Amino acid sequence: MKIAVFGPPGGGKSTLSAALAQATGAPLVALDLVQYLPGGGQLSNEAFHARHAEIISQPAWVIDGVGTAQTFPELLRAADVLVYVQRPMLLHYWWVTKRLIKSPFAKPLGWPERSPILRGTLTSYRYLRLSERFWTPAFKGRLRAWQASGEKRVFFIRSQRDAEALLAAVSQGALSSRPASAR
Repeated sequence: MKIAVFGPPGGGKSTLSAALAQATGAPLVALDLVQYLPGGGQLSNEAFHARHAEIISQPAWVIDGVGTAQTFPELLRAADVLVYVQRPMLLHYWWVTKRLIKSPFAKPLGWPERSPILRGTLTSYRYLRLSERFWTPAFKGRLRAWQASGEKRVFFIRSQRDAEALLAAVSQGALSSRPASAR
């Protein structure tokens, strides 16, 4: 099974992705750990795109993150299960802030070693401010169309209850087969 977990920063994608990987036994791939180098550097676009293509060609994975504007559509096409995490925007801002506050004591999940947390936090705030330009109603409509057609399993995580329901479905094996409308 190939599961893509994506959405704006600070929504709990890394935590949910780790739980999904544990529940399914699929390898966890945090795209930030592939795209960014220890200390805050970034892989070249060419190297990242090649590595991304290699990762999504594997038979099973749980991928946490978006990657680049060029690789994100490839990720969506390759995944069997799409998990869009978008909680109330204030919660995203709070969780980004909480990650900063906790960072001297614990490295955030999916965060490259020795990467500057303040710079990453400011970048997260900027992405949150611009979220409506990327996570548009048209994009969400496309996800709903995939969901309705049964072409892909699509989950919208808006609350902890949604995340718990998804994890319960995974633990009961409900994601191991295609929906009847996709057979």
